[in-house]
Amino acid sequence: MSINTKEISKRRTFAVIAHPDAGKTTLTEKLLLFGGAIHVAGAVKSNKIRKSATSDWMEIEKQRGISVATSVMGFSYKDYKINILDTPGHQDFAEDTYRTLTAVDSVIIVVDGARGVELQTKRLMEVCRMRKTPVIVFVNKMDRESQNPFDLMDEIENELLISTIPLTWPIDSGERFKGVYNLYEGGLELFQGQDKTHVSNRIEVDIHSDEILKYISQEQAKTLLQDIELIDGVLPKLDVQKYLQGEQAPIFFGSALNNFGIKELLDTFVEIAPSPRPVKAEERLVDPYEPDFTGFVFKIHANMDPNHRSRIAFVKVCSGKFMRNTPYKHIRLQKELRFSSPTGFMAQKKEILDEAYAGDIVGIPDTGNFKIGDTLTSGEELHFRGLPSFSPELFKYIENADPNKAKQLSKGIEQLMDEGVAQLFTSTFNGRKIIGTVGQLQFEVIEYRLLHEYQAKCRWEPLSLYKSCWLSCDKPEVLEDFKRRKAQYMAVDVHGNDVYLADSAYLLKMAQQEFPDITFHFTSEF
Repeated sequence: MSINTKEISKRRTFAVIAHPDAGKTTLTEKLLLFGGAIHVAGAVKSNKIRKSATSDWMEIEKQRGISVATSVMGFSYKDYKINILDTPGHQDFAEDTYRTLTAVDSVIIVVDGARGVELQTKRLMEVCRMRKTPVIVFVNKMDRESQNPFDLMDEIENELLISTIPLTWPIDSGERFKGVYNLYEGGLELFQGQDKTHVSNRIEVDIHSDEILKYISQEQAKTLLQDIELIDGVLPKLDVQKYLQGEQAPIFFGSALNNFGIKELLDTFVEIAPSPRPVKAEERLVDPYEPDFTGFVFKIHANMDPNHRSRIAFVKVCSGKFMRNTPYKHIRLQKELRFSSPTGFMAQKKEILDEAYAGDIVGIPDTGNFKIGDTLTSGEELHFRGLPSFSPELFKYIENADPNKAKQLSKGIEQLMDEGVAQLFTSTFNGRKIIGTVGQLQFEVIEYRLLHEYQAKCRWEPLSLYKSCWLSCDKPEVLEDFKRRKAQYMAVDVHGNDVYLADSAYLLKMAQQEFPDITFHFTSEF
């Protein structure tokens, strides 16, 4: 086994996804704690320990207490190299999460034990199902009053359309929560200490004997025994193959805030989760163990360090080995580029990487060469797909509120749009710039970041539109006729593609009927 194969098979690259407030960022923190990547929860290693989560490092995230951008964090655990992508839970930033799911090999879904499965989680699960991504479920907040675990499992199966296999089982919930029984390896894992933040080592105990009453009450012991007999009698055992095919989801119970149930999750995860999987390019299927490097840009982030106007392109390595200072071919630009300071991540903390293997995420400082979806290879003509932009649902004109800062505003808009947080259309009718988003919160984030990162003030003007559609047509004269007749509603996107801005569902339907030769697309990928 060559070193390359061994390195690649050690990689575990996954995303943590959930509805807002299910405890996703807290879980990510605790996984980092167990991996020794950080030493204090909520601490970015610096002189002063900040109380915000390590992965939520943008200023606005600290103020709002929500994640608005995907963070990448890498650490080693046992003999594995783990890459976590912590995604925004808020639906206004779903597009960032959808794109992130194209760069991971598996997913951990966090579900709130009291609230169960919520809408955003269902949507994200649809993307996982489409891509056959393996999923593990972590039921969080068991230290609060929660639903019955069997009811929760039924709900997860019905709502997420996946069969579930519990690998740990909770002993009560809320004030009475004692810990979990480890079904995968046997033994009790108990809370200990007044504040219940310390986990004892596993206690090997026969749950049929009276010895268990030293640790939990008689009623809890009786319920646990009945539950486990039911699980053994009715539910199938974990089938790792089915999990890897995305047909079966192992379930863990715990409390991320109290560090509880995390180690069991992490230990099982590194054992059963997939190492890098083959990635489909337009031309062929790319195997991670191929010797030649290939990768694609799934995310761009401006101003990771506001003191230096830096942009970072996040590249998922799909095959082979990426080496610093080696020339690679940028397929869209058809030119060779070499990278002197590629980085690995610990949220905002970066370190120079000399090499990276399939499964790793590499940050490449970008001066404007990259767009989301760009492919890099050792020379082969390949195009990785699956990174669409979705048709926005909210639109506003963006105007400059400070004539002295026109340049800064223009640069800020350009860089933020390259990140894919929103879409920019330029009206061909009046030349005005229009921002389209999938949620109201994105306008606030754009305004905040323009002001704080680019010192540019913007002003929004309302614009009532129903949808934007990209157009394609085999008959140029038909397309020209449409553009002439709909001149007032025509725009171009940042790539110069024609976009029709329909101002009502009725008018869109009429346009589709009137121009059957034109195809109206609701994602930018066609």
